[in-house]
Amino acid sequence: MIEDILRREFYHNRISEYLVCLAIIVGGILAVRVVESLAMRRLKAWAEKTSTTYDDFLVDRIRGTGIPLAYLGIAQAALRFLTLTPRVERIIDVAGIVLLTLIVIFFLVALVRYGFEEYMRKRGEDASSDRALKGVVGLAKALVWITGALFMLDNLGFRISTVVAGLGIGGIAIALAAQAILGDLFGYFVILFDRPFEIGDFVVVGDYMGVIERFGIKTTRIASLDGEQIVVSNKDLTDSRVRNYKRMARRRVAFRLGVTYQTPATLLREIPGIVADIFREIEGATLDRVHFFSCGDFSLIYEIVYYVDGNDYTKYMDIQQMANLRIYEEFGKRRIEFAYPTRTLYLNKN
Repeated sequence: MIEDILRREFYHNRISEYLVCLAIIVGGILAVRVVESLAMRRLKAWAEKTSTTYDDFLVDRIRGTGIPLAYLGIAQAALRFLTLTPRVERIIDVAGIVLLTLIVIFFLVALVRYGFEEYMRKRGEDASSDRALKGVVGLAKALVWITGALFMLDNLGFRISTVVAGLGIGGIAIALAAQAILGDLFGYFVILFDRPFEIGDFVVVGDYMGVIERFGIKTTRIASLDGEQIVVSNKDLTDSRVRNYKRMARRRVAFRLGVTYQTPATLLREIPGIVADIFREIEGATLDRVHFFSCGDFSLIYEIVYYVDGNDYTKYMDIQQMANLRIYEEFGKRRIEFAYPTRTLYLNKN
């Protein structure tokens, strides 16, 4: 009696064939679950012990992509045991192509994001808080999804050659009409990968100076010292000479001072030593040189060069102020007079 039941047909398939199909699906799912619980646990433990992130990404993708792909393969293999109508086979094939395309797209999107995050990590930067990274990842995702959609439509039997040709011609037309936007886009990628500055850096661009607030696909925002926001296109920014003071390891400072022509030669010789003694007392500053530079119109000019450790502008001004005060005090003790613009008139009494 059981054999008779198994031989009964529904929709061109025996019950026994349905049971075989069901057994393959259930057995495959159980096998995948067993492999997932045993092998994946060991792979995850192995990946956590290593110092690289490649294995962590691989294990994560096996779980996120490999297992759904295995389920899809099991379903496709099980359905091959059944005799299906052309319409049902077409529906199953379409569903398989759609699911496979989605799985591949998800894998590529994850791969793109991992690649950018790994690039940022090697540069010692926080990828999770980088708005620029989010923008470029979003652009890469869009390209992957568009390519995946075209691939899926092509495999479903749609003729996309005309669409692709139209997109190519339209792309050329758009590129010619939007050269400025594309220039800003390329400038965005230059800023993203070359990193001439970071958010929070103090920069000088032409006549403008300020702190970088953010940079996007088209423009970069700079908060100026006066309080307003300066919006600069990425192309203009990459074409300009950018002075990044945040990356200044040492600040070189050169200034000049003038003493009167009535200063005795003995005191003129002592001035370099006086200045050197002053800078030995100033912490954070390293004197480079002091020289009698030239004879000016109304003064004898000395040039002083020193270095300040770090890029803190306030620290530099504090040191300069301290140096000026100490020079003024020491010159006053020795009666060395600072020069100022003077004019001498000679009167002829005849």
